Amino acid sequence: MPPRKKSAAAPAAGAPVSMADLARELGVSMTTISRALSDHHSIGPEMKRKVLKLAKKYNYQPNRLASALRKGRSKLLGIIVPYIEGRFFARVVHGMETAARQAGYHVIICQSNEDEAQERRNLEALLNVQVAGILTSVARSTRDYQHFDQVAERGVPLVFFDRRPDERPVHAVVLDDQEGGYLATRHLLQQGCRRVAHVAGPQHLNIYRNRRLGYLQALQEAGIAPDEALISYGDMSQEAGAAALQQWLKLPQPPDGVFAAGDYAALGALEEAQRRGRAVPGEVAVVGFSNETFTVIAKPAISSVEQRCEEMGQAAVRLLLELIEADGAAFGPRQLVLQPELLVRASSQRLETAPAPKEAKPRRSRTAPA
Repeated sequence: MPPRKKSAAAPAAGAPVSMADLARELGVSMTTISRALSDHHSIGPEMKRKVLKLAKKYNYQPNRLASALRKGRSKLLGIIVPYIEGRFFARVVHGMETAARQAGYHVIICQSNEDEAQERRNLEALLNVQVAGILTSVARSTRDYQHFDQVAERGVPLVFFDRRPDERPVHAVVLDDQEGGYLATRHLLQQGCRRVAHVAGPQHLNIYRNRRLGYLQALQEAGIAPDEALISYGDMSQEAGAAALQQWLKLPQPPDGVFAAGDYAALGALEEAQRRGRAVPGEVAVVGFSNETFTVIAKPAISSVEQRCEEMGQAAVRLLLELIEADGAAFGPRQLVLQPELLVRASSQRLETAPAPKEAKPRRSRTAPA
């Protein structure tokens, strides 16, 4: 009698089980296992039953990514954000994950850390794993956008959100930042401020340039000539806001209101005013932008412009999925513009307010060209 064939050793306890492990234990090929798990017609019901029973026994989880790569497609969306800390990008990504999950997709999240070189590496990594589409917000240091051309060259749909290259016809979901800057500055003027200063961000980025335009627009409507001495350009950090206020307080006529294009800069300006013995909002009223979590617990709470983070993330995913489903069909660049909301808090709400300098006409939503 021939010697009895020894059965294959079972996978080690706790170790992840592969398709090869299942094939060895049943003494069949990996192709048989793969077809049985996908209910292929070429595999008989008895073999399918054995494979499924063994897969359940070892809690086998198929490698969806590997399968997708073999087929040249995936159910993965790539996301590149400048940073993940803070409220804005975290909530945008949450909205993206929610919309992607509902559509049967998963996401891979990368951070550029505001660095163009890292942004390039992130982009290449996402293309290498063959994501179905990419969502990105431009890094602060990015000045050359040619690395995004390779996305189109490979036929991968791309949607920008929040920060986008202005000189290119791209798909994007953005906030009406000019309207946000206008609302913030108009509010300060309505509170009686006459020398409103602005902490501005890097002007090569669309968001900060447009917020500054809104600031200038509100001044113009009120009949107030802009004063370049009251505009400070920085990196939107807390330190930048504090440094700006230090310089402004040295002026013969210091500002009585500050609109910062970011909440961290607004917090820095507020704290510096308090360190210098200036009452907020009585002597210096402050408004920020982004509605970061800390704005409601600051003393006083900081007025800010809400950016509708989760809605932006969900809208960006919906647009990307349209592009994916179009599968290369002609699809002109689209730009969805969301409307901001000013949240008035104690940092800018004075107890005694002067008459509004000029009541602005009702504002209408606008759709910007791509």
